[in-house]
Amino acid sequence: MSESNNPVIDLRSDTVTRPTAAMRQAMFEAEVGDDVYGEDPTVNRLEAMVAELLGKEAAVFVSSGTMGNLVSVLSHCGRGDEMILGDSSHIFLNEQGGAAALGGIHPRPLPNRPDGSLDLEQVEASIRADNEHYPVSRLICLENTHNRCGGRVLSVEYMDAAGELAHRHGLALHVDGARLWNAAVALNVAPARLVQAADSVSVCLSKGLAAPVGSVVAGSADFIRKARRNRKVLGGGLRQAGVLAAAGIVAITEMVERLADDHANARALAEGLARLDGVAIQPETVETNLVFFDITHPELDAAQVSLALKQRHILINPVGPRRMRAVTNYHVSRADIDTVVGAFAEILAAGAQASQGKVYVYG
Repeated sequence: MSESNNPVIDLRSDTVTRPTAAMRQAMFEAEVGDDVYGEDPTVNRLEAMVAELLGKEAAVFVSSGTMGNLVSVLSHCGRGDEMILGDSSHIFLNEQGGAAALGGIHPRPLPNRPDGSLDLEQVEASIRADNEHYPVSRLICLENTHNRCGGRVLSVEYMDAAGELAHRHGLALHVDGARLWNAAVALNVAPARLVQAADSVSVCLSKGLAAPVGSVVAGSADFIRKARRNRKVLGGGLRQAGVLAAAGIVAITEMVERLADDHANARALAEGLARLDGVAIQPETVETNLVFFDITHPELDAAQVSLALKQRHILINPVGPRRMRAVTNYHVSRADIDTVVGAFAEILAAGAQASQGKVYVYG
C-alpha cells in the first residue's frame, strides 16, 4: 500500500486518502496571507490553476464538496426558485437539504438512469412555464462521475446537450464534479472540455487526489463574486488557507493522471468478485473507482460480510441490507485487490459451509 505501513486495506471511500510526502512538504513551505482580503498567494494560485484547468474565468477555494455545491446553488437561485436534479444525486440525498434549509430553494428531483444521467426530454418537460402558480425554474444540476450510480461517467456529448438545453430555456447548469477528475481520466478528455457547457462546477481535491481538505468552485467572474459572498455567509471565509491550498496544488499537478491506476484496480476487483458464487456484479459497468455489488449468499448479508472483512483488516462499508460499495484509492495496490478477492472467497466459502449445518466463526 502506497506511503503507509498500515496493514489495513481501506476501501470505504477515496476520502480516506492521506496527503503525500510532497503535499506535506508544500504545506510546510506554503506562503500565506489573509484569504478573506484576497491576500493569500497560494490560495490565489490554486484558484487560478483550477479555473484554467476547467476552462472558466475564475474560481474560489471552499472547505468541502458540500459547501461547494451549496455555494453554487445559492449563487444561481433565489428563495422560491427551483432546481432540477437527480433523485439519486449527492445534492438531493446527502447534503442535509441545505439548499432548501438555507436558501429556500425548491428541488425538483427526477429519476437518475442507471448510468447516472437524467432523461433530457424529461428534464425539458419539467421546466416550469411562466405561471404565477409555479416556482421559477433556474438551474439544472448534474453529477459527474455519479456516486450512487456506481461511479458512472457522463459523456462529453451528454454534457453538451444538457448545457444547450439549459441555456435554450434560460436556465444555468451546475456540475457536481466531486470526482470530475476521474471522469476526465476515464474518458481521456481535458476536464475543461467535459464542463465546457456548464455555468459552474465544483471539484474535490480531497478524494482520489489525496489532498487533506478542500474543493474548488469555478465559473464566470460574476458568478464567483456571488459565490465568495455566499461562502462568507456560510462561515466559509478562510484566513491563512495557503497551508491547505498548497496541498491542493500538488494534488492537481501530480495526482490526476494516476487515477487511471485506481480505475484499473476497481475493474480488477469487480472482475474478481464476479467469479465468486454469492456476489452479483456487472464488471462492465465499473468505469472509474467505485465498485457496487450485492451479496446474494443465502446465509450472509452485507453487514456480516463487512464484519468478516474487518476482522481480516479490510474495510468495506455496506450501503444496504445486501449491497456494498468499495472505492479504490491511492493507498490500495493491485496486490491489495488480490488479497480482498481472496478474503471474499474465504468468507463466502465459510458461509456456504454454515448453510450446510457447519459452524462458522468470523476470523
